[in-house]
Amino acid sequence: MNEVDGSLKKFQKELSTGTVSLALLAVLAQAGEPLYGYLIAKRMERLDGVLSGKQSALYPVLRNLEAAGLLESFIEPSDAGPPRRYYRITGPGRQALQQWAAAWGATRDSVDTVLKGALQ
Repeated sequence: MNEVDGSLKKFQKELSTGTVSLALLAVLAQAGEPLYGYLIAKRMERLDGVLSGKQSALYPVLRNLEAAGLLESFIEPSDAGPPRRYYRITGPGRQALQQWAAAWGATRDSVDTVLKGALQ
């Protein structure tokens, strides 16, 4: 791997850190019902690259969001295997989603403005 590829990989990892949390909150807010990890991962995979095949990265983010009070979880038995942990967004999670989405939009608009001038 050359230096440019390495820096791209690092950049993508840094971008992914915040966007996965934002996308997770959005997926759970849109779901309207609690979802377990695998279902969350499948919905996020449909978002074209948000998880980029790293389903295991989802679980630490879910735990961090729950520890922050933005999600809550409960465990239910499963007919098809071990018990499943279901997650749902909390009231503070919905507030965070609104704030983070606004911050994302402002950041995206600002970066797009700068990039327009640089890539012409």
